[in-house]
Amino acid sequence: MFSEPSLTASSLQQRLVQFFAEHIEPNDAAYHEQLAENRRRGQPFAAIPLIESLQQRARHAGLWNLFLPPDDDCRGDHGPADPGHADHGRKERDGAGLTNLEYAPLCEIMGRLPWSAEVFNCAAPDTGNMETLARYGTADQQRQWLEPLASGRIRSAFLMSEPAVASSDATNIACRIERHGDEYRINGRKWWSTGANHPHCRLLLVMGKTDPQAARHQQQSILLVPADAPGVQVLRHLTVFGYDDAPHGHAEVALQDVRVPVSNLLGAAGCGFEIAQARLGPGRVHHCMRSIGVAERALAMMCRRLEERTAFGERLARRSVWHERIARARCLIDQARLLVLHTAHRMDIAGNRAARKEIAMIKSVVPASTLQVLDWAIQAYGAAGVSDDFALASLWASQRAMRIFDGPDEVHANSIAKLELAQYRAPSSVNSATAAAAGAG
Repeated sequence: MFSEPSLTASSLQQRLVQFFAEHIEPNDAAYHEQLAENRRRGQPFAAIPLIESLQQRARHAGLWNLFLPPDDDCRGDHGPADPGHADHGRKERDGAGLTNLEYAPLCEIMGRLPWSAEVFNCAAPDTGNMETLARYGTADQQRQWLEPLASGRIRSAFLMSEPAVASSDATNIACRIERHGDEYRINGRKWWSTGANHPHCRLLLVMGKTDPQAARHQQQSILLVPADAPGVQVLRHLTVFGYDDAPHGHAEVALQDVRVPVSNLLGAAGCGFEIAQARLGPGRVHHCMRSIGVAERALAMMCRRLEERTAFGERLARRSVWHERIARARCLIDQARLLVLHTAHRMDIAGNRAARKEIAMIKSVVPASTLQVLDWAIQAYGAAGVSDDFALASLWASQRAMRIFDGPDEVHANSIAKLELAQYRAPSSVNSATAAAAGAG
């Protein structure tokens, strides 16, 4: 099993908890007031001034880019062999150099208030995009895009899902990328492009097909596309159970004859699927640990509510049905946390590919566990729980969506089952089953 956190990781946890107590939690109401004011002006995706002021405090406190891995992990187990993909710029960036296991508890802390991750420049999809640029980007690409992302000057989006196909299987994507001389031309439509609405979004990582005739997992490539490139059009923002998820939001984006230089190709042509899979591994750990932070918050809210409310002559906290729910919630949260930490540890020691079953497991287990805790908390609040007077309704909406994004439950269950069954099959069939599960993951 994994060991106790390093002194560096423990120190960061303590400092992050203190920063939360001093600067994040006291400003939660102010954040939502500024967001509400933007909505009243008809600009829900405008920048939040509070975020920018808190970012300066976070950088000064050394709580910035906490997710960026150590230098020697920059390539992970998917790194390119091309000597043109230089690492020298990596040392100029101010990440914490933590392993997946060390960073995971920090995600849980940030998950308590979903807006807080941006304060530390640790918000999705920028974290995954920065890790991808660090692992696959050329020196020029890193200078142009990674450095401003790491400094917090810009934000980004990842464009993979499409409305016309089942995008849980990334090989289905229809967005076409064609080479014409020294440039690529992109035509297609994407949606659920998180961050594309953000006022500071300047970069789109666009996944499309460069060679429909190649092997199934070698047809796709990823291009770096400026958000203001001619032909890029944000058609609309998409709501999650009625919530706009401002100020980052989720957009439907049209790409009509968008042209970028060949030098904007990320990695090699035909490696888009591999890059996307490498990007998703750490991202799922981040999502799941933030989800556990949500569950912890919901449990705390539920307990406080039960201690405060009286019905039929006694406090709700004295009723046995709530004792059972509190106990089950604590068990669900701690079980989920241990599974994610185990997964992060396995990724650190064996690589993302070796941990693909565990990665699928956490994505299946954690959202369901958090939703159950949220459901009990909503029940404890009664009618107030489904209103916007408390955070529970919006938290439930975001966690319910988590059972779909980054692959729906069914896809992860399919991967887990195939990898499990592969242990009991004849050797001749094991390789094919394992390859199929890797593709679905």
